[in-house]
Amino acid sequence: MRNSQVTKLFALMAIVWSAVACGPNSSGSSEVSAPASGSPAAMDAAAGTTVEWPVTRCGTYSGEGCAPTSDRVDVERPKFSNPTQITNPLFPISALDSVVLLGEVDGLPFRSETTLIPGTQIVTVDGEPIEVVVSQYTAFLDGRIEEVAIDRYAQADDGSVWYLGEDVFDYRDGAVAITEGTWLAGRDGPPAMIMPAAPQAGDVFRAENVIGVVFEEIVVKAIDQTVDGPRGPVSGVVIMQELHLDGSVSDKIFAPGYGEFDSSHGADVEALALALPIDAIDEVVPAELRLLSTSAWGILENARLEDWEAANPTLSRMQNLWQELVAKNYPPRVVDAMNRALEALMSAVTEASVDASSQAAVDVAQSALDLELLYRGNVEVDRFHLHAQQLRVHAAANDLAGVTGEVAVLEWIRDRLASSLNATRLADLDAELRTLRGASNAGNVAAAADHAARAAAQLRSP
Repeated sequence: MRNSQVTKLFALMAIVWSAVACGPNSSGSSEVSAPASGSPAAMDAAAGTTVEWPVTRCGTYSGEGCAPTSDRVDVERPKFSNPTQITNPLFPISALDSVVLLGEVDGLPFRSETTLIPGTQIVTVDGEPIEVVVSQYTAFLDGRIEEVAIDRYAQADDGSVWYLGEDVFDYRDGAVAITEGTWLAGRDGPPAMIMPAAPQAGDVFRAENVIGVVFEEIVVKAIDQTVDGPRGPVSGVVIMQELHLDGSVSDKIFAPGYGEFDSSHGADVEALALALPIDAIDEVVPAELRLLSTSAWGILENARLEDWEAANPTLSRMQNLWQELVAKNYPPRVVDAMNRALEALMSAVTEASVDASSQAAVDVAQSALDLELLYRGNVEVDRFHLHAQQLRVHAAANDLAGVTGEVAVLEWIRDRLASSLNATRLADLDAELRTLRGASNAGNVAAAADHAARAAAQLRSP
């Protein structure tokens, strides 16, 4: 099918780019090299010009609506002496191991996961190599992969944090459809300030500033605010307003220890549910929470076998377990998601619906895994298992787009896991993923489900 072939093409392009542009350097990090000969940026470099700095033109479609340049705090070139030690409390990306946002976009449930990727890269701007930290942002809409971005950040000597580019993959029907919004500092334009060192009301800066490609101008509206957080009130919050390419504006909240905390645009809301390490709980995972996850997988198997006699008592135990757990001070957005998933599971089991029960069981497991994240820190192996099960649910419904999307999710989770696996286990996983991708590309959902289950079992084995 055309969509699966597009995904395969972009995967190959990513491999080539990684091999050519991000080869290892002497420090063990990877380097994003100069643009290919013949590109506008390469021709500028050959002519002896440098990246335009600052870019003062208004980047909206109309060319209007931007603040005066005199209000901007991002027009001077930053110095980067120790760029990967990002200590800015309002954008602590180098210390954030995992972040989950929940909300609603276009009337559909929204979820995103931001995960710090081990290691660093080098981005070269006007001949200056800048070491950057890298994070993976993965967004889901109505439970299906919507976007992945590989983001690069560095902190300047004055404490401001700068954005040095992103690789964007937007998905439609489970496959990469567009990569619009991809940019790299030094190749396409200048670095962009993502957070001032000490933002003040009235400050203006551009979080993306490659005219004709990406543009976001931000105005600080208020500082030192207090909001409700995942574990209680959070003070020192900064409220900002963001101007977009189309001239529309949205509100953003940044909180100390969390970074981006809340983003709203009309009825669309993307709000922080939890972040680590700031929300970590220094205790053993409660037995009730572990049993809740195990029971969700048990009901999933009951639904596949249409064994409702077994599913009903398990569901009753799950409800009792949750009543014991809900008294804990858990992040409210995750609690709300769990409540919705359990209600859906109760209804689906009562109606003996295989498809609805299977999906609701996966949704319960996902919320339980979010809560386990608070205790365990790294749950990527279990996230792999979660999405392998989601793939099997789509395969049972003969939903090729759903299967193809989950293959992509598993491939992205692989990148989060890679540094924690030994060479043999990583090679085995990669082989299984290649076979899984091949089955998906061939439209063989049954084979894809089989290989997803094998890959997940392989990771979970001792």
